Amino acid sequence: MKKLFGNNIKPDCEYCDYAKFENESYFCTKNKTIINEKCKKFQYNPLKRVPKASPALQQYSPDDFRL
Repeated sequence: MKKLFGNNIKPDCEYCDYAKFENESYFCTKNKTIINEKCKKFQYNPLKRVPKASPALQQYSPDDFRL
């Protein structure tokens, strides 16, 4: 079964069930230590994921549509 954002989700504290955000940083409530930004207790929570903003559209002039 395919997960909401795909099966290959890179672990990130930003959208982990066990991560808490305090003092402008994340800490793990299960493991307490995060080594090389990896945690063995990573539990993906799709509700914590914030979609990235879409890029701005390029501006076109009427001359771009002339034949």
